[in-house]
Amino acid sequence: MAAGDDVRADVELAVRAAGYRMEVIDLIRSAGNGHTAGSLSCLDILTVLYERVLRISPETLNHPERDRYVQSKGHAVEALYVVLAGAGLLDRALLDTYLRFGTKLVGHATRSVPGIEQSTGALGHGLSLGVGMAIAGKQNGLGYRVFVLLGDGELAEGSVWEAAMSAGHHDLDNLVAIVDRNRHQIAGPTAEIMNSEPLAEKFAAFGWTVHEIDGHDLVQVERTLSSAPTVPGRPTTVLADTVKGSGISYMEHDIRWHHRVPNDEEYAVARQDVENRIAELRSRA
Repeated sequence: MAAGDDVRADVELAVRAAGYRMEVIDLIRSAGNGHTAGSLSCLDILTVLYERVLRISPETLNHPERDRYVQSKGHAVEALYVVLAGAGLLDRALLDTYLRFGTKLVGHATRSVPGIEQSTGALGHGLSLGVGMAIAGKQNGLGYRVFVLLGDGELAEGSVWEAAMSAGHHDLDNLVAIVDRNRHQIAGPTAEIMNSEPLAEKFAAFGWTVHEIDGHDLVQVERTLSSAPTVPGRPTTVLADTVKGSGISYMEHDIRWHHRVPNDEEYAVARQDVENRIAELRSRA
């Protein structure tokens, strides 16, 4: 691919990620409920995973060699639903049923939805699930990779660190833990609620290779995630610095938007923010 084609492809990916932000907000507005800001902070990561990194397609959803993805921060499921639909792994018509009576699209990731590997309810369990999948892959001689997305707030859960210790002990170089480090959780700044830093040193102490990146730099995210496994015999941690509410001006860094639905005026501003971002990106192509 020529350099100009690379630039256009990267711009198109960024445009898609921007458009997904509006889809997340539309989903939450329609349902009258949802986790808004935390979905926006991880949206760029999910876009890159499903568009550029994960070895999975609508035809290989049940293939034994498919890559696995576990959303440990399962309450940010709106972002996952939108990206799954964009990747053709989920029927887009199902988005209209989000949180409706009898729907499969509930407020946490669940295996009843095509394309979702594991149900994730209480925070802190996703990495343990990922470790089990990675061990199974090794034992069965399969070449798939397992990617697990965690929120930095859930790192206060002890099961996360038991899983981290286990992954290092079992040399799970087919496992990648991605931390959506937006530095906020429902009750306030993560550093004030339960400070888990220094994260890089903690994961390294358990035998992980650690990368610290800008979680909204799509090129950087793709380069880092595509390189997994980074070091033979060692699991990989990607500490992705993100902004809670990313891409919507009045939501960024505002803890009130952890679990809030935009009113009509706020919705209009959000749409303008997204349209401005897409126009800016198009001007670069």
